[in-house]
Amino acid sequence: MKISLFKIGIMLSVIGIIWISFVFLQVDKISEEFVLKSTNSYDMELNFNDKDIGYYKVFMPEFAGDQVFVQILDDNLNVISEESIQTKYSVGYFDFEKSGKYTLRIANLSENQVNLDIEFGETNSETMIPPGIMILIGVVMIIVMSYVKLKNYN
Repeated sequence: MKISLFKIGIMLSVIGIIWISFVFLQVDKISEEFVLKSTNSYDMELNFNDKDIGYYKVFMPEFAGDQVFVQILDDNLNVISEESIQTKYSVGYFDFEKSGKYTLRIANLSENQVNLDIEFGETNSETMIPPGIMILIGVVMIIVMSYVKLKNYN
């Protein structure tokens, strides 16, 4: 049985995708569902390690044009990132430079109460580099072999 470079590329890509999925599932994160009344705010805290990239996901299941304001604060309550969100689902990323407690503060800017589903955590991006390289190699192999097969096709 002959294994082509095309099949090897597919296998490398699939293995890399599964590897990245496991890495992302093992990161430190918290998620909460709550109702935020008009002009109120809510804080979530999480300890981050080393230097990496953090993320937050904001989902409003009953979205009706409401607006919320999200801030990421460090140990000293310095603002690292801030964003005004007026969509049903939003994902934001931020860089943190040192270990410590980081706070996600979300404020309701609308006149109505808002149902929110929030996830806050770190990406663990350093450990995603090897599987990312594996996916890149696999995809390049798939593209090159597809080109070779199509070039010789009559």
